[in-house]
Amino acid sequence: MGKLQEFDITFTNNKVVYGPGESISGTVKIRTSNSLQYKAIKVNCQGSCGISNKVNDASWTLEEQYFNSTLSVADKGTLAAGEHSFPFQFLIPVAAPTSFEGPFGKIAYRVRAVIDTPRFSKDYKAQRPFYLLNLLNLNEVPDIEHSSHAVTTKKFSYLLVKTGTLMLKARSDLRGYVPGQVIKLATEIHNKSGKDTGCVLASLIQKVTYKTKRPVFDLRTIAEVEGAGVKAGKHAEWREQIIVPPLPQSALAGCSLIDIDYFIQVSLKSPDAVVTLPIYIGNIAVNLSPSRPLPSSPDHCVASIAPRAAGVMPSAPPAEEEPEEGLCAGGMDSEEIPTKSHSQQDPSGQPVTMSPSAFSHAPGAALPPSHRRPDASAPLFCVSTGATIPFFTEGNVTPVPTSCSLILPPEYSSWDYPHEPPPTYEESCSSANSSFNSRQ
Repeated sequence: MGKLQEFDITFTNNKVVYGPGESISGTVKIRTSNSLQYKAIKVNCQGSCGISNKVNDASWTLEEQYFNSTLSVADKGTLAAGEHSFPFQFLIPVAAPTSFEGPFGKIAYRVRAVIDTPRFSKDYKAQRPFYLLNLLNLNEVPDIEHSSHAVTTKKFSYLLVKTGTLMLKARSDLRGYVPGQVIKLATEIHNKSGKDTGCVLASLIQKVTYKTKRPVFDLRTIAEVEGAGVKAGKHAEWREQIIVPPLPQSALAGCSLIDIDYFIQVSLKSPDAVVTLPIYIGNIAVNLSPSRPLPSSPDHCVASIAPRAAGVMPSAPPAEEEPEEGLCAGGMDSEEIPTKSHSQQDPSGQPVTMSPSAFSHAPGAALPPSHRRPDASAPLFCVSTGATIPFFTEGNVTPVPTSCSLILPPEYSSWDYPHEPPPTYEESCSSANSSFNSRQ
């Protein structure tokens, strides 16, 4: 570095996560071995979004800027040999969106310092990123406390001449969740045929839309749980739970180039049947006060919880509660579907357990005790989740799997959840088919 021995940017209290409307302050530190002439020393604070049709391509197809402020901390002069400090402060706009980074684009914020030297001399630059969390309050989403539900009826043929009918119905307890919270999922399958069904699969899926001229949709399976099939002529119910891991929030308020959506997909491979339940992921949990209770269940409809398949544990123990309305079969006996596998299971075979408030927006409680650092005063949030299945809206483009890793702010880089990546939808279907065929 020649004359320049140190050129660094530090933030006040080493804070790296900020909220809209906050001030970001810090110091530019310079240490030189000899005197250094300069025309100006400037500090710039910038926030922007860039997207592309190509994976991990920094040559953005489209860009938008949220703010770009420059402060001159020193005018023309000479830095004597030794250490020098220059304080700075910027105000973050209220409308700035949450930080995000994916394989096709990102929303990024950084502070950059530049020593502008005389002509023919080398200019010096230093920069440091910071992260923005624009909280999504789920209580501001209409009807968020209600359940999300969907139903489909499938008519199919088997053994060439026979026909059958299948009803698939699914329901989640809420329409919005925060990381660490449990999604309670209830599924009903009415098999009005003489053929056993294939396994049932429930997936928590993230869909990121990059709004280029030819939009890219990037899908990622966050968590999956698989249940057994339903025998011919039987009606069965399946109740499972999925813990929401650290995820970027739904939508990205203030950003017009990237959208984030989440949904629960419940599907059968044989016969092909699928329902989707749109949900929101936010930062402030739904307020389930007495004035906003969960939908009640009828007293006459009570289901027993059957023992689960040996060696398979759910992500969270099923609650001893009455089932949701609409999941009883009008006096018809109903079986309980056992769970076969769950992606939220650690290597020891034990379920992953977390407090529902483990990731809520509360200073000092952003991480469970075993993962909390002494300076973890900022709320936990995830900058990126990566992806597994990108695809395009038009043209004959073959989907290309990506391998973008989980990216977290520096102070949360030790977070080890999930323990292993969940299987993709195709892998799960393949496994289900193999298991189903082996029983034939």
